[in-house]
Amino acid sequence: MVSPPTRYLVFFQYFGTKYSGVMETSNDQAVVGVQNYLEKAAQNLKPIVPIKFHISSRTDTGVHALCNSAHLDIQRAPGKPAFNEKQLIYSLNYHLKPEPIRILNAYRVTNSFHARFSALSRTYIYRLLMGCTHYSEIPVFEKDLCWAPAGGYLNVPAMQDAAQCLLGTHDFSTFRSLNSETPFQSPIRTVLQADIRPSSGFLSHHYEHRGLEFWELKFRSRSFLYRQVRRMVGALVAVGQGKLTPRHIKELLEIKDSRAFPPNAMAPPSGLFLKSVEY
Repeated sequence: MVSPPTRYLVFFQYFGTKYSGVMETSNDQAVVGVQNYLEKAAQNLKPIVPIKFHISSRTDTGVHALCNSAHLDIQRAPGKPAFNEKQLIYSLNYHLKPEPIRILNAYRVTNSFHARFSALSRTYIYRLLMGCTHYSEIPVFEKDLCWAPAGGYLNVPAMQDAAQCLLGTHDFSTFRSLNSETPFQSPIRTVLQADIRPSSGFLSHHYEHRGLEFWELKFRSRSFLYRQVRRMVGALVAVGQGKLTPRHIKELLEIKDSRAFPPNAMAPPSGLFLKSVEY
């Protein structure tokens, strides 16, 4: 008698620099997705049916996750009991080393649960470094983990004013990049949180004399459009540099055209982290 599959929700984190993004790619590519490594590790659990990770939140090349999530179904050989959560975490992490990918938690869920569609909200943070006049001044331990915009310091109060324009329900067409899903996706999104707060760097208290400042931009919404967060960050940084005003952010929203977004203003992937997926 074949036992039915058991569905699990897993939370996992990864250092995104070396991957093509979180989503699966063909294995013959030079750089593949985090999902490729997750599914390769899962095959060591000797399931009857190959295990597929259904990932809740897409992240691009170079974007990191403090905590992403996925669901998976595991069907074991007849007579074998379902894995308990601790066994699953330990086994997957054992087979993921030495990759910078870690399973944080696992929970058994009902077969109707879906990691992507059951999510209530997603929270992203973007790390900015101010005070660098040249990229060579970025601390070596912060490489690929923040963005140091040209020109040193930014007008944070102006950025905070502009961020308020992004709160609420809007047509975010101007703040999305176009991809194959664009024609099928509504551009209407509700941004529940848009904060800019001081933060800290890795061991930065040991080099306070350098006058570097770390700031975190935090955005929360049920879901985001393709590259929406990076475009919002880029526009807010342009406000901080004096290239745009808070009023321009409002106008960009009203234009509802991705081509109206200022050229080369999108923030790079390196400072972006998926912080959490809420259920």
